[in-house]
Amino acid sequence: MVAGAVAGILEHCVMYPVDCVKTRMQSLQPDPAARYRNVLEALWRIIRTEGLWRPMRGLNVTATGAGPAHALYFACYEKLKKTLSDVIHPGGNSHIANGIEPSCAGPPLPQLSGLCCCQCFPVSAWFGAAALGWGAAGCVATLLHDAAMNPAEVVKQRMQMYNSPYHRVTDCVRAVWQNEGAGAFYRSYTTQLTMNVPFQAIHFMTYEFLQEHFNPQRRYNPSSHMLSGACAGAVAAAATTPLDVCKTLLNTQEPLALNSNITGHITGMASAFRTVYQVGGLTAYFRGVQARVIYQIPSTAIAWSVYEFFKYLITKRQDEWRAAK
Repeated sequence: MVAGAVAGILEHCVMYPVDCVKTRMQSLQPDPAARYRNVLEALWRIIRTEGLWRPMRGLNVTATGAGPAHALYFACYEKLKKTLSDVIHPGGNSHIANGIEPSCAGPPLPQLSGLCCCQCFPVSAWFGAAALGWGAAGCVATLLHDAAMNPAEVVKQRMQMYNSPYHRVTDCVRAVWQNEGAGAFYRSYTTQLTMNVPFQAIHFMTYEFLQEHFNPQRRYNPSSHMLSGACAGAVAAAATTPLDVCKTLLNTQEPLALNSNITGHITGMASAFRTVYQVGGLTAYFRGVQARVIYQIPSTAIAWSVYEFFKYLITKRQDEWRAAK
């Protein structure tokens, strides 16, 4: 759980400015001053016009939520992965803590030149029972993660929006509670799950699939953890962007989009999907996809690298302590 908490906090904090840009780029009817062509231009304009620290607003509530959310997330995933691995493939090593080997370097990454994708990555692996087990473990872990993280997401995204009236977390929490009720903090929970369950299924299946090929002995191998994590994050992020756009609309209740299309609050995924289409058409479902992928590639690489390092370190210390007794 300690490894998961540290990994989660670092993942969200390091790439937080890009997350701020992603939230703004997903706006359905942005203010003319908040229309951006790409991530770099957005960051430059936000810093130049709103101040150096503006892209970091809301970071504290994100870090507060990410610690317990990721601790539950990785602990649940490891437990379920071990249980399912033992059922599906008794004696397999996919659930052993990476790195409990004399060598920390691990085997080199395989050379892919000259191999077709069928030789390097057999398709049957994707449809095997092991892949389904990894995906199932990731889905269940997501239920706990999102339950802990959803209120922080609501506050964070409202503070990230252009011309946000909230400068402090307490101001935002108080305003949401008084004006919309406690349920507003979980208004997007079902949409968050609808997005994150397939996201994490794709994410974990891709990561474990790549680890089976790049690091079959499951040694602690930083390069394989970073590469597998980055690829897994990119694939999962691109595939689930339409759901993320709807989640952002539910969290922010974007005034310009709502005032011109509906009255009241958007309260469900179906309503969010309709509103996104009414305002921006099909292309609106992929607003911010560039920023989302750019955010996820280093985020998931950092998360897995840090998590695998601390898992290796803690497990090694525990084994040494047991051996010394």
